[in-house]
Amino acid sequence: EKRRVTQVEKNGYPDSIYINAAKIFQGIHTEKSEDKSQVRYGDNAESPMVTFKDEYSRRASYELAFNALKYQDLLEEILLDSKAYPCYSIPDELTSLLVVMLYDLQDRKFRKGKVFPEEEVVAEVQEIGHYLYSYKTKLAAALARCRIKYDALSIEYFLPENVWKQEKRASALPVCFWINTLKISLEDVIRDLEMKGFTKVESVSDFDHYTYAVDQHCHDVLVFPSSLREELLNLDLFADCRLILQ
Repeated sequence: EKRRVTQVEKNGYPDSIYINAAKIFQGIHTEKSEDKSQVRYGDNAESPMVTFKDEYSRRASYELAFNALKYQDLLEEILLDSKAYPCYSIPDELTSLLVVMLYDLQDRKFRKGKVFPEEEVVAEVQEIGHYLYSYKTKLAAALARCRIKYDALSIEYFLPENVWKQEKRASALPVCFWINTLKISLEDVIRDLEMKGFTKVESVSDFDHYTYAVDQHCHDVLVFPSSLREELLNLDLFADCRLILQ
């Protein structure tokens, strides 16, 4: 019997990913002049060391950090409007962690995140997570006020038009994966995908949700519909590096 791939719900990350995303964000966030900056990020003199335990951790950390960067102005406005910032129990050195965790919290509609019992618990992440969740109603209200203020249907409307158009184009592109032939053969990948309910088609023009095609020029590359990106990245084939995202 074929198994269906279930819709991936956004339910948070292990503490290590929040810490890594905060370190990355600390080094790339937009610096503002003293007279305009109401949110302070502490000393940025040295780039902190970032270590990843696997490919998923690396990808998720960078994705979270850059999403926070894209919406930095909005996230800061939400923190200030909700009165969640400033908080004197949270030092400036943890503001980056506060911002990236706020992005994730609003991304999952202010719902509680999943507990990862097998992962190491980081005290700072737990503290800020509980703090933000205690403000969830005020944070959600602040986001709603921002959307009304700027006549924005969703937070994507806060992006500059050129960035928004680029992301829209990129999101429509098919997703390509290399087959790591050192670990698995094309035949075994196809067998695994069929077990998960995927159907092979001849070309991208034949895509219909749970479908894929073999690249016509590179037979160790598989192509999938863009709508399946998040689901594919949660497959064991990707986690085990048997498929590698192009």
